[in-house]
Amino acid sequence: MTSSPAQETADTLVRDHSVYSCVMGSRAFGLATEDSDTDVRGVFVAPTPLFWRFEKPPTHLDGPAPEQFSWELERFCELALRANPNVLEVLHSPLPLHVDDTGRELLSLRPAFLTRQALSTFAGYAASQRRKLDADVRQYGAPRWKHAMHLLRLLASGRDLLRTGELTLDVGADREELLAVKRGEVAWPRIERRLERLLAEATEAESTSPLPALPDRARVEDFLFRTRRRSALTYEGSQ
Repeated sequence: MTSSPAQETADTLVRDHSVYSCVMGSRAFGLATEDSDTDVRGVFVAPTPLFWRFEKPPTHLDGPAPEQFSWELERFCELALRANPNVLEVLHSPLPLHVDDTGRELLSLRPAFLTRQALSTFAGYAASQRRKLDADVRQYGAPRWKHAMHLLRLLASGRDLLRTGELTLDVGADREELLAVKRGEVAWPRIERRLERLLAEATEAESTSPLPALPDRARVEDFLFRTRRRSALTYEGSQ
């Protein structure tokens, strides 16, 4: 039995109102080892009456399970429209856990979010992570190898998205090479050269990418409006 809007808590919002959840992290990327965690990411729809109050529902929540994180639908769509790499990857996880009717419609909108803006967002995220790796090298003499592995993976994924118009998470044949990076078996200068080459290839791919320049914001907004309206009508019908 679900809670009424007045009784909603962080746990019930995720438990009772999730529309989509999936496994992310190394397991979704094809990089899992025996000690890998199971990271769960998801999307919940806060009941529309919660937005009629001064205190609005949360835009995101940790838990209730360990290694679990969820976004409220509107925030999730906002980030996806901006080509946020982490959110786009959630939409393309090969390991779904829960998908209801609203979740299926959200997944059907994946093409509406994929644009050539991925170059700036993937490259921007990579630049911020690269600065952290460089700081580790200066301070400790080596980067955090796991972070270096995931940065290589991210840039390759972004490059391939721009080339093909499709976002694929599983690293496939690159698995062993990336795991060697994680184990610290690849020299940092070699990784630096690989990062620079991937960024150059992504930049080159942008000019001929099959992706549109901008997302289909109107289509996404229509989906959000209908979802909010349906939630409001469900609440009114229960009174």
